[in-house]
Amino acid sequence: MGKQRYLIVLALALICLVSACEENGNKRGTPKPTMAAKPTPTVDSGANPGVEGKKIKIGFSMDTLQEERWQKDRDLFKEAVLALGAEVEIMEANGDDARQISQAETLIGQGVDILVVVPHNAEATATIVKKAHSAGIKVLSYDRLIKNADIDLYVSFDNEKVGELQAKAITKLVPKGKYVYIGGAETDNNAHLVKRGVFNVLQPLIDNGSITVVYDQWTKDWKPVNSLAHMRDALNANDNEIDAVIAGNDATAGSAVQALAEHELAGKIPVAGQDAELAGAQRIVQGMQTMTVYKPIKALAYKAAELAVKMAKGENVGADRKVNNGKIEVPSVLLPPIAVNKLNIDETIIADGFHAKEDVYRNVGTGK
Repeated sequence: MGKQRYLIVLALALICLVSACEENGNKRGTPKPTMAAKPTPTVDSGANPGVEGKKIKIGFSMDTLQEERWQKDRDLFKEAVLALGAEVEIMEANGDDARQISQAETLIGQGVDILVVVPHNAEATATIVKKAHSAGIKVLSYDRLIKNADIDLYVSFDNEKVGELQAKAITKLVPKGKYVYIGGAETDNNAHLVKRGVFNVLQPLIDNGSITVVYDQWTKDWKPVNSLAHMRDALNANDNEIDAVIAGNDATAGSAVQALAEHELAGKIPVAGQDAELAGAQRIVQGMQTMTVYKPIKALAYKAAELAVKMAKGENVGADRKVNNGKIEVPSVLLPPIAVNKLNIDETIIADGFHAKEDVYRNVGTGK
Protein backbone atom coordinates (compact mmCIF):
# COMPACT_ATOMS: atom_id res chain seq x y z
CA MET A 1 0.00 0.00 0.00
CA GLY A 2 2.99 2.25 0.60
CA LYS A 3 3.92 2.24 -3.05
CA GLN A 4 0.35 3.01 -4.13
CA ARG A 5 0.13 5.93 -1.69
CA TYR A 6 3.42 7.28 -3.07
CA LEU A 7 2.11 7.25 -6.65
CA ILE A 8 -1.04 9.13 -5.66
CA VAL A 9 0.94 11.86 -3.91
CA LEU A 10 3.27 12.15 -6.88
CA ALA A 11 0.33 12.56 -9.30
CA LEU A 12 -1.22 15.29 -7.16
CA ALA A 13 2.09 17.15 -7.05
CA LEU A 14 2.42 17.06 -10.82
CA ILE A 15 -1.13 18.45 -11.24
CA CYS A 16 -0.38 21.36 -8.92
CA LEU A 17 2.89 22.08 -10.74
CA VAL A 18 1.16 22.26 -14.16
CA SER A 19 -1.59 24.55 -12.83
CA ALA A 20 0.96 26.94 -11.34
CA CYS A 21 2.88 27.11 -14.61
CA GLU A 22 -0.27 27.93 -16.55
CA GLU A 23 -1.20 30.68 -14.10
CA ASN A 24 2.28 32.21 -14.26
CA GLY A 25 2.19 32.06 -18.03
CA ASN A 26 -1.00 34.07 -18.11
CA LYS A 27 0.43 36.67 -15.76
CA ARG A 28 3.70 37.15 -17.65
CA GLY A 29 2.66 36.40 -21.25
CA THR A 30 -0.14 37.71 -23.48
CA PRO A 31 -2.91 39.14 -21.29
CA LYS A 32 -6.45 37.93 -21.53
CA PRO A 33 -8.56 39.94 -24.01
CA THR A 34 -10.30 43.01 -22.58
CA MET A 35 -12.92 45.48 -24.05
CA ALA A 36 -10.91 48.15 -25.91
CA ALA A 37 -12.05 51.79 -25.61
CA LYS A 38 -13.69 53.14 -28.78
CA PRO A 39 -11.63 55.82 -30.56
CA THR A 40 -12.96 59.37 -30.35
CA PRO A 41 -14.32 60.21 -33.83
CA THR A 42 -12.70 63.06 -35.72
CA VAL A 43 -15.47 65.22 -37.14
CA ASP A 44 -14.71 68.00 -39.59
CA SER A 45 -16.97 71.05 -40.01
CA GLY A 46 -19.25 69.19 -42.38
CA ALA A 47 -19.13 65.66 -41.01
CA ASN A 48 -22.33 64.11 -39.73
CA PRO A 49 -21.83 63.60 -36.00
CA GLY A 50 -24.22 60.67 -36.07
CA VAL A 51 -22.22 58.67 -38.63
CA GLU A 52 -18.47 58.70 -38.20
CA GLY A 53 -16.65 59.85 -41.34
CA LYS A 54 -19.85 60.59 -43.28
CA LYS A 55 -20.11 64.09 -44.71
CA ILE A 56 -23.30 66.06 -44.33
CA LYS A 57 -25.22 66.10 -47.60
CA ILE A 58 -27.53 69.01 -48.40
CA GLY A 59 -30.27 68.85 -51.00
CA PHE A 60 -30.88 72.19 -52.75
CA SER A 61 -34.20 72.35 -54.61
CA MET A 62 -34.37 75.47 -56.79
CA ASP A 63 -37.29 76.96 -58.66
CA THR A 64 -35.35 78.23 -61.68
CA LEU A 65 -31.98 79.29 -63.05
CA GLN A 66 -33.43 81.45 -65.82
CA GLU A 67 -32.64 84.68 -64.01
CA GLU A 68 -29.10 85.86 -63.41
CA ARG A 69 -29.47 86.20 -59.66
CA TRP A 70 -30.43 82.54 -59.14
CA GLN A 71 -27.33 81.39 -60.97
CA LYS A 72 -25.34 83.45 -58.48
CA ASP A 73 -27.25 81.91 -55.57
CA ARG A 74 -26.52 78.41 -56.84
CA ASP A 75 -22.81 78.99 -57.30
CA LEU A 76 -22.30 80.87 -54.03
CA PHE A 77 -24.33 78.38 -51.99
CA LYS A 78 -22.34 75.48 -53.41
CA GLU A 79 -19.09 77.31 -52.74
CA ALA A 80 -20.09 77.92 -49.13
CA VAL A 81 -21.26 74.34 -48.54
CA LEU A 82 -18.02 72.87 -49.87
CA ALA A 83 -15.97 75.29 -47.77
CA LEU A 84 -17.80 73.95 -44.71
CA GLY A 85 -16.76 70.41 -45.58
CA ALA A 86 -20.24 69.28 -46.61
CA GLU A 87 -21.73 68.15 -49.91
CA VAL A 88 -24.66 69.48 -51.93
CA GLU A 89 -26.91 68.06 -54.63
CA ILE A 90 -28.66 70.78 -56.65
CA MET A 91 -31.79 70.39 -58.76
CA GLU A 92 -33.80 73.12 -60.52
CA ALA A 93 -37.40 72.78 -61.63
CA ASN A 94 -37.62 75.44 -64.36
CA GLY A 95 -40.75 76.92 -62.81
CA ASP A 96 -42.67 73.64 -62.77
CA ASP A 97 -44.43 72.76 -59.48
CA ALA A 98 -44.82 69.04 -60.20
CA ARG A 99 -41.20 68.81 -61.27
CA GLN A 100 -39.97 70.56 -58.15
CA ILE A 101 -41.94 68.18 -55.93
CA SER A 102 -40.61 65.17 -57.87
CA GLN A 103 -37.04 66.44 -57.62
CA ALA A 104 -37.45 67.01 -53.89
CA GLU A 105 -38.65 63.42 -53.55
CA THR A 106 -35.50 62.31 -55.35
CA LEU A 107 -33.30 64.28 -52.96
CA ILE A 108 -35.18 62.86 -49.97
CA GLY A 109 -34.72 59.38 -51.42
CA GLN A 110 -30.98 59.98 -51.68
CA GLY A 111 -30.91 60.42 -47.91
CA VAL A 112 -29.89 64.07 -47.72
CA ASP A 113 -29.39 65.35 -44.17
CA ILE A 114 -31.32 68.56 -44.78
CA LEU A 115 -33.37 70.00 -47.62
CA VAL A 116 -33.01 73.63 -48.72
CA VAL A 117 -35.86 74.86 -50.95
CA VAL A 118 -36.36 77.91 -53.16
CA PRO A 119 -40.08 77.41 -53.87
CA HIS A 120 -41.68 78.17 -57.20
CA ASN A 121 -45.15 78.11 -55.69
CA ALA A 122 -45.27 79.10 -52.03
CA GLU A 123 -48.39 76.97 -51.42
CA ALA A 124 -47.64 73.90 -53.54
CA THR A 125 -44.24 73.30 -51.98
CA ALA A 126 -45.87 72.65 -48.59
CA THR A 127 -46.09 69.09 -49.92
CA ILE A 128 -42.30 68.94 -50.02
CA VAL A 129 -42.09 69.86 -46.34
CA LYS A 130 -44.49 67.07 -45.36
CA LYS A 131 -42.55 64.50 -47.37
CA ALA A 132 -39.22 65.63 -45.93
CA HIS A 133 -40.48 65.59 -42.35
CA SER A 134 -41.92 62.10 -42.87
CA ALA A 135 -38.37 61.01 -43.68
CA GLY A 136 -36.96 62.82 -40.64
CA ILE A 137 -35.38 65.59 -42.76
CA LYS A 138 -35.59 69.27 -41.78
CA VAL A 139 -36.41 71.96 -44.34
CA LEU A 140 -34.84 75.40 -44.75
CA SER A 141 -36.84 77.83 -46.91
CA TYR A 142 -34.31 79.85 -48.92
CA ASP A 143 -35.12 83.48 -49.79
CA ARG A 144 -38.77 82.67 -50.56
CA LEU A 145 -41.14 81.59 -47.81
CA ILE A 146 -42.99 78.30 -48.10
CA LYS A 147 -46.58 78.93 -47.02
CA ASN A 148 -48.83 76.84 -44.74
CA ALA A 149 -46.16 74.34 -43.74
CA ASP A 150 -44.14 73.48 -40.63
CA ILE A 151 -40.83 74.63 -42.10
CA ASP A 152 -37.91 74.61 -39.72
CA LEU A 153 -36.14 77.82 -40.79
CA TYR A 154 -36.53 80.72 -43.21
CA VAL A 155 -33.45 82.61 -44.41
CA SER A 156 -33.98 85.66 -46.60
CA PHE A 157 -33.84 89.41 -46.79
CA ASP A 158 -36.38 91.74 -45.25
CA ASN A 159 -38.54 91.78 -48.38
CA GLU A 160 -41.10 94.19 -46.99
CA LYS A 161 -38.19 96.60 -46.50
CA VAL A 162 -37.26 96.06 -50.17
CA GLY A 163 -40.63 97.46 -51.25
CA GLU A 164 -40.34 100.36 -48.83
CA LEU A 165 -36.93 101.30 -50.25
CA GLN A 166 -38.34 101.22 -53.78
CA ALA A 167 -41.33 103.40 -52.94
CA LYS A 168 -39.34 105.89 -50.86
CA ALA A 169 -36.88 106.41 -53.71
CA ILE A 170 -39.60 107.02 -56.28
CA THR A 171 -41.92 109.16 -54.13
CA LYS A 172 -38.97 111.40 -53.31
CA LEU A 173 -38.69 112.11 -57.04
CA VAL A 174 -42.40 112.00 -57.83
CA PRO A 175 -44.46 113.03 -54.77
CA LYS A 176 -47.57 113.49 -56.93
CA GLY A 177 -48.82 111.78 -60.07
CA LYS A 178 -49.94 108.58 -61.78
CA TYR A 179 -48.14 105.41 -60.67
CA VAL A 180 -47.88 102.02 -62.35
CA TYR A 181 -47.14 98.99 -60.19
CA ILE A 182 -46.03 95.78 -61.91
CA GLY A 183 -45.42 93.14 -59.28
CA GLY A 184 -43.76 89.76 -59.41
CA ALA A 185 -45.36 86.34 -59.55
CA GLU A 186 -48.50 86.04 -57.48
CA THR A 187 -47.41 82.53 -56.44
CA ASP A 188 -44.22 83.94 -54.86
CA ASN A 189 -44.72 85.05 -51.27
CA ASN A 190 -41.79 87.46 -51.61
CA ALA A 191 -43.69 89.33 -54.31
CA HIS A 192 -46.50 89.89 -51.81
CA LEU A 193 -44.07 91.09 -49.14
CA VAL A 194 -42.42 93.52 -51.55
CA LYS A 195 -45.80 94.85 -52.62
CA ARG A 196 -46.85 95.28 -49.02
CA GLY A 197 -43.71 97.34 -48.41
CA VAL A 198 -44.38 99.48 -51.48
CA PHE A 199 -47.93 100.26 -50.39
CA ASN A 200 -46.84 100.93 -46.81
CA VAL A 201 -45.24 104.03 -48.31
CA LEU A 202 -47.74 104.78 -51.09
CA GLN A 203 -50.99 104.37 -49.16
CA PRO A 204 -50.85 107.64 -47.19
CA LEU A 205 -50.15 109.50 -50.45
CA ILE A 206 -52.99 107.62 -52.15
CA ASP A 207 -55.31 108.51 -49.29
CA ASN A 208 -54.53 112.24 -49.47
CA GLY A 209 -54.93 112.27 -53.25
CA SER A 210 -51.29 112.97 -54.12
CA ILE A 211 -50.81 109.67 -55.93
CA THR A 212 -53.11 107.54 -58.04
CA VAL A 213 -52.15 103.96 -58.89
CA VAL A 214 -53.54 103.70 -62.42
CA TYR A 215 -52.31 100.17 -63.11
CA ASP A 216 -51.52 97.26 -60.77
CA GLN A 217 -50.79 93.73 -62.02
CA TRP A 218 -48.83 90.62 -61.05
CA THR A 219 -46.33 89.12 -63.52
CA LYS A 220 -47.01 85.43 -64.12
CA ASP A 221 -43.91 83.34 -63.37
CA TRP A 222 -41.80 86.53 -63.25
CA LYS A 223 -41.46 86.29 -67.04
CA PRO A 224 -40.36 89.56 -68.72
CA VAL A 225 -42.61 88.89 -71.70
CA ASN A 226 -45.59 89.10 -69.33
CA SER A 227 -44.41 92.28 -67.64
CA LEU A 228 -43.74 93.84 -71.03
CA ALA A 229 -47.36 93.19 -72.02
CA HIS A 230 -48.51 94.76 -68.74
CA MET A 231 -46.45 97.90 -69.25
CA ARG A 232 -47.74 98.31 -72.78
CA ASP A 233 -51.29 97.93 -71.48
CA ALA A 234 -50.64 100.51 -68.76
CA LEU A 235 -49.32 103.06 -71.27
CA ASN A 236 -52.17 102.42 -73.70
CA ALA A 237 -54.83 102.71 -70.97
CA ASN A 238 -53.44 106.06 -69.84
CA ASP A 239 -52.57 107.62 -73.22
CA ASN A 240 -48.88 107.31 -72.27
CA GLU A 241 -49.44 109.76 -69.43
CA ILE A 242 -47.88 108.13 -66.39
CA ASP A 243 -45.38 109.57 -63.94
CA ALA A 244 -43.64 106.65 -62.23
CA VAL A 245 -43.18 102.87 -62.35
CA ILE A 246 -42.37 100.50 -59.50
CA ALA A 247 -41.49 97.01 -60.73
CA GLY A 248 -41.16 93.67 -58.93
CA ASN A 249 -37.52 93.11 -59.91
CA ASP A 250 -34.90 94.27 -62.40
CA ALA A 251 -36.10 91.96 -65.18
CA THR A 252 -39.60 93.39 -64.76
CA ALA A 253 -38.14 96.90 -64.65
CA GLY A 254 -36.28 96.13 -67.88
CA SER A 255 -39.59 95.32 -69.57
CA ALA A 256 -41.01 98.61 -68.30
CA VAL A 257 -38.05 100.51 -69.72
CA GLN A 258 -38.44 98.68 -73.05
CA ALA A 259 -42.10 99.67 -73.30
CA LEU A 260 -41.29 103.25 -72.32
CA ALA A 261 -38.57 103.37 -74.98
CA GLU A 262 -41.14 102.45 -77.60
CA HIS A 263 -42.75 105.82 -76.85
CA GLU A 264 -39.48 107.72 -76.32
CA LEU A 265 -40.16 107.92 -72.60
CA ALA A 266 -37.25 105.84 -71.30
CA GLY A 267 -35.14 107.89 -68.93
CA LYS A 268 -37.91 110.45 -68.53
CA ILE A 269 -40.10 108.42 -66.17
CA PRO A 270 -38.58 107.03 -62.93
CA VAL A 271 -38.49 103.22 -62.72
CA ALA A 272 -37.60 101.16 -59.64
CA GLY A 273 -36.48 97.53 -59.60
CA GLN A 274 -34.66 95.13 -57.31
CA ASP A 275 -31.98 92.39 -57.31
CA ALA A 276 -29.12 94.55 -58.70
CA GLU A 277 -28.89 92.46 -61.87
CA LEU A 278 -26.16 93.53 -64.28
CA ALA A 279 -28.66 94.77 -66.87
CA GLY A 280 -30.41 96.79 -64.19
CA ALA A 281 -27.12 98.29 -63.00
CA GLN A 282 -26.25 99.19 -66.58
CA ARG A 283 -29.60 100.92 -67.03
CA ILE A 284 -29.01 102.89 -63.83
CA VAL A 285 -25.68 104.33 -64.95
CA GLN A 286 -27.23 105.08 -68.35
CA GLY A 287 -30.09 106.96 -66.69
CA MET A 288 -32.78 104.56 -67.95
CA GLN A 289 -33.64 103.02 -64.55
CA THR A 290 -33.77 105.06 -61.36
CA MET A 291 -32.79 102.54 -58.71
CA THR A 292 -32.55 98.92 -57.68
CA VAL A 293 -32.46 97.19 -54.33
CA TYR A 294 -29.26 95.29 -53.71
CA LYS A 295 -29.60 92.14 -51.67
CA PRO A 296 -26.04 90.89 -51.06
CA ILE A 297 -26.56 87.35 -52.34
CA LYS A 298 -23.18 86.16 -51.12
CA ALA A 299 -24.20 87.02 -47.56
CA LEU A 300 -27.49 85.17 -48.04
CA ALA A 301 -25.95 82.07 -49.62
CA TYR A 302 -23.16 81.83 -47.05
CA LYS A 303 -25.54 82.34 -44.12
CA ALA A 304 -27.98 79.75 -45.46
CA ALA A 305 -25.17 77.22 -45.98
CA GLU A 306 -23.82 77.83 -42.49
CA LEU A 307 -27.24 77.41 -40.89
CA ALA A 308 -28.08 74.33 -42.99
CA VAL A 309 -24.96 72.58 -41.72
CA LYS A 310 -25.76 73.59 -38.14
CA MET A 311 -29.30 72.25 -38.50
CA ALA A 312 -27.99 68.97 -39.88
CA LYS A 313 -25.79 68.69 -36.78
CA GLY A 314 -28.69 69.47 -34.49
CA GLU A 315 -27.13 72.75 -33.36
CA ASN A 316 -28.94 75.97 -32.45
CA VAL A 317 -29.13 78.35 -35.44
CA GLY A 318 -29.90 81.46 -33.40
CA ALA A 319 -32.91 82.66 -35.43
CA ASP A 320 -33.87 86.06 -34.00
CA ARG A 321 -37.09 86.74 -35.95
CA LYS A 322 -40.44 85.07 -36.58
CA VAL A 323 -42.40 85.23 -39.84
CA ASN A 324 -45.93 83.90 -40.09
CA ASN A 325 -46.43 81.61 -43.09
CA GLY A 326 -50.13 81.04 -42.59
CA LYS A 327 -49.64 78.03 -40.33
CA ILE A 328 -46.83 78.74 -37.88
CA GLU A 329 -44.50 81.48 -36.74
CA VAL A 330 -41.40 80.38 -38.65
CA PRO A 331 -37.98 80.92 -37.04
CA SER A 332 -36.29 83.33 -39.43
CA VAL A 333 -33.01 85.06 -40.21
CA LEU A 334 -33.59 88.21 -42.30
CA LEU A 335 -30.72 90.20 -43.80
CA PRO A 336 -30.96 93.94 -44.59
CA PRO A 337 -31.36 95.13 -48.24
CA ILE A 338 -29.65 98.23 -49.67
CA ALA A 339 -31.11 100.89 -51.98
CA VAL A 340 -28.78 101.55 -54.94
CA ASN A 341 -28.85 104.43 -57.41
CA LYS A 342 -26.41 106.17 -59.71
CA LEU A 343 -24.77 107.99 -56.81
CA ASN A 344 -23.84 104.99 -54.67
CA ILE A 345 -23.53 102.16 -57.18
CA ASP A 346 -19.71 102.20 -57.03
CA GLU A 347 -19.70 102.01 -53.23
CA THR A 348 -22.17 99.13 -53.07
CA ILE A 349 -22.50 96.47 -55.74
CA ILE A 350 -19.19 97.31 -57.43
CA ALA A 351 -17.19 97.65 -54.21
CA ASP A 352 -18.60 94.29 -53.06
CA GLY A 353 -17.47 92.65 -56.29
CA PHE A 354 -21.06 91.76 -57.14
CA HIS A 355 -20.46 93.22 -60.61
CA ALA A 356 -17.23 94.46 -62.17
CA LYS A 357 -17.05 98.19 -62.82
CA GLU A 358 -16.12 97.68 -66.46
CA ASP A 359 -19.24 95.55 -66.93
CA VAL A 360 -21.57 98.03 -65.24
CA TYR A 361 -20.20 100.98 -67.22
CA ARG A 362 -19.72 99.03 -70.44
CA ASN A 363 -22.17 101.21 -72.39
CA VAL A 364 -21.14 104.56 -70.94
CA GLY A 365 -17.40 104.25 -70.28
CA THR A 366 -15.72 103.45 -66.96
CA GLY A 367 -16.34 106.76 -65.21
CA LYS A 368 -19.45 108.17 -63.68
